[in-house]
Amino acid sequence: VLATIASISLVVGGIGIMNIMLATVTERTNEIGVRRALGAKKLHIIRQFLVETSVLSVAGGVLGIAVGLAAPLVAEWILSEYYSYDLAIIFTSWSVALAFGISVCVGIIFGIYPAIRAANLDPIEALRHT
Repeated sequence: VLATIASISLVVGGIGIMNIMLATVTERTNEIGVRRALGAKKLHIIRQFLVETSVLSVAGGVLGIAVGLAAPLVAEWILSEYYSYDLAIIFTSWSVALAFGISVCVGIIFGIYPAIRAANLDPIEALRHT
């Protein structure tokens, strides 16, 4: 059940990243057209958008790690301070690294489509776009 919930959460997060990147491609159509007209290859455009997607995914992963580490510590403090209940929270570095790696991979996988879409824009049509 937990794996199913986590999978759904990853898909929703990936779709969110893809929508953000598709909006970025739409907003920057003129810039893409100028770059393509000046000689940028499709690979350059793909690389640019994949780097942006990676930065977005890394930021989300770091934020997720921060919240994931802080929430149990706050819960432990509340339980011990107000309810006199001792709870031992154990963090393992491999689980944090695995969660971060999966976050970045999902972001990159869902960022491939917008990057390819940006690279396949016709330079002339992209320059006409206002």
